[in-house]
Amino acid sequence: MTPDRSEGKLGDLYREVLHVARGVALVAASLLFAPAHAGAQLPPATDSPRVGPARGSLVIIGGAVRDREIVERIIDLAGGPDAPLVVIPTAGGASRYDRYWKGQRMFKDAGATDITVLHTYDPKVADTDDFVAPLRRARGVFFGGGRQWRLADAYLNTRTHTELLALLGRGGVISGSSAGASIMGSYLVRGDTQTNTVMMGDHVEGFALLKNVGIDQHLLRRNRQFDLLEVIESHPELLGIGIDENTAIVVEGDRFEVIGQSYAVIYDNQRKIQPAGRFYFLAPGDRYDMGSRQAWRPAVTHKPLERVEKVPWER
Repeated sequence: MTPDRSEGKLGDLYREVLHVARGVALVAASLLFAPAHAGAQLPPATDSPRVGPARGSLVIIGGAVRDREIVERIIDLAGGPDAPLVVIPTAGGASRYDRYWKGQRMFKDAGATDITVLHTYDPKVADTDDFVAPLRRARGVFFGGGRQWRLADAYLNTRTHTELLALLGRGGVISGSSAGASIMGSYLVRGDTQTNTVMMGDHVEGFALLKNVGIDQHLLRRNRQFDLLEVIESHPELLGIGIDENTAIVVEGDRFEVIGQSYAVIYDNQRKIQPAGRFYFLAPGDRYDMGSRQAWRPAVTHKPLERVEKVPWER
């Protein structure tokens, strides 16, 4: 079990890492980010996304979900507490899963009332009409954590995979945490069946809900912030996205917003912090366009209150 970041010396170290990261993020803002002042509009998004889904949303979580905002965003994007959700625990690797899987508890605690647990390790089963029936009525899907190659082995290029795309096509939301985050990219990071420390292993194909993207998770909590460099050096066309625990990116089209309590990190051979910055940090509230590979940080401008005017005054 991952210790809570408030526990003892480990928690102090984690907070110190985040403090350093905040400093790096501020430097990145001054060097790399285009300003987005209060009331200003971002440039219009392209009509035909090149990276993200044409319709629907993705909520991609770096693991260890504790922030209620993340869970509530998934429920809202699905259509509210009564919207049908499907939760898929397959990455966890247990011998069996049933309707009592504990990973759905966070959705129930946030008010969700219609939840179906769906699981198989057999791609032949995942390719049947009976198995995908819950997905055809679903408005949202959540993939739990574990090992992402199990999700690829069970569902990649099956009817289950097709129904996930169809769910997005009708405006639904697909979400995932940890392994459930990495599977959403086209390049499957940490997909080796022997160990999760190999970045480019024996499984390299994900669901491609984000095209030309590799996604890593548990980034700062597990000191993984340098690991994606190996991937984008070997595959320079890829966009690398790292997401820390209790943090998510909410994707619509080619753009996403960072929410939660820590940082998302961008690894991009096309945009860097000169002279030697290999990656940069996005804080909660920051936006990013995966098509243009441009980041924005909202900024507040101060101005006097309207209708409050200076008047002549004498003692």
